[in-house]
Amino acid sequence: MFDYTGGRTILCLMINSGTDEKQALLRAVLDRFVIYGDVETIVPFGKGHINDTFVSTWNQGGTRPRYTHQRINERVFTRPDEVMGNILRVTRHIREKLEGLEDRSRRVLTVVPGRDGKPFVRDAEGGWWRSYCFIENARGGDLASSPEEAALLGKSVGLFQNQLADIGGERLIETIPGFHNMETRYTRFHQALQKDEFGRAGGCRGEINFLLENEKRGSLLIRSLWEGTIPERICHNDTKMNNILLDESTGEALCVIDLDTVMPGTSLFDLGDLIRTVTARVPEDAQDLSGAGFDMVLFRALVEGYLSEARSFFIPAEYELIRESGRSMTQIMALRFLTDYLEGDHYYHTERPLHNLDRCRSQIALIRSMDSQWEEADRVVKELS
Repeated sequence: MFDYTGGRTILCLMINSGTDEKQALLRAVLDRFVIYGDVETIVPFGKGHINDTFVSTWNQGGTRPRYTHQRINERVFTRPDEVMGNILRVTRHIREKLEGLEDRSRRVLTVVPGRDGKPFVRDAEGGWWRSYCFIENARGGDLASSPEEAALLGKSVGLFQNQLADIGGERLIETIPGFHNMETRYTRFHQALQKDEFGRAGGCRGEINFLLENEKRGSLLIRSLWEGTIPERICHNDTKMNNILLDESTGEALCVIDLDTVMPGTSLFDLGDLIRTVTARVPEDAQDLSGAGFDMVLFRALVEGYLSEARSFFIPAEYELIRESGRSMTQIMALRFLTDYLEGDHYYHTERPLHNLDRCRSQIALIRSMDSQWEEADRVVKELS
C-alpha cells in the first residue's frame, strides 16, 4: 500500500532491511512490463505498512514519465492474482464512467500490464509485482487542513462508491476475508492476551480494559451487515485520508488509490474510516495526546461532502449508523494495533518499541472524544440527512 506526501508529489514506501534486495528483484523484471524507453532511476520511499513500493523514472524520447511498482505482500494478500483481478474490474469500470474527461488518467489508477498480458509479473523468488502510471501533481496527507478539504475527501469516497454501485457481474472476491469482522479480531485479541508471549500485557492494562469493556458495542456495525439491516455494497475498506489524492494546484479531489482491499462490505466501513482519520486532531501514532480529539467542524464538513454523492444510494438504516461507523472503525484499529503489540509487532511497521501501543492509545483517545460529543454529532447527522 502506498502514500503520497505534500510538497512535490512523491510516493512513499515502508523502507525495511530488504529494500536493496527487493530493488534488485524489480530491476530484473522491469523489461517484462509494457514500459518503453530507458529507465533512469528507481527510488524507494517509506511510509506504507504492507507492500514494498518503488518509483521509477524513464527517458522516453526526451520526456521523463514515472511509474509506481509494488511487490505485493503475500503474507497479507495470499492470492495476489485475485487482488489484481478485482483491481482490473474496478479501474476499468471507473474509467468507462470517466469517458471524455481530459485528465481521466489522473482520476483512476492505470494498471501497466506485463508483456504476456497479465496484470502482474513474477520475480526470481516467485514474488508478485505490479506497475501503475504515476499520478503527477497530486498530494495526500495524514491530517485534514480545513473543513473544505474534509468535504472534498468525503465527496471523493462517496463518488468512488457511487461509481461502483452498478459494476454488475460476479461478486468481487474478498481479498482479506473477515477484514473488518470485529468478532474475529476480538478472538485473536483474546488469544494474544492469554498467551502474552512477549510479557507486554502488564504495561497496557488500561487499554486492554477499555477494549474489553467495549467488545459488545464494537460489533454493532458488522452485525447490522450480517443481519441485513444495512446492505452489502462494494467499498474500498481502507479509506484513511492518505489513500485519497488531491490536486496540488486546485485542491480538487482526484483519485482513490490503494485498491487492494476493494471488495464487498458496507459503505459505512469507508465512511467510518474517513471519520477516524479526517476528524482526528493528532496523527495516528502521536505520542503526545494532549491535543487529541474529535473535531466536530471537520465531521460536519466530511459527512456533508460524502452525502453529496452517497445520498442517491443511502438508506435510512445507514444514516442511523453514521456516528457509530466512525467509532467502530476507530475501535477496530485500536484493537488491531494493540493485538499486534501483544504479538510482538509482526504486522505493522514500527519505528520505536511502543509504536503500536502509541497508535492504540491515540485511537482510544479519539473514541473518548467522540463519546463526549455524541449528542452533538447526532444533531449534525440529522441536519444533513
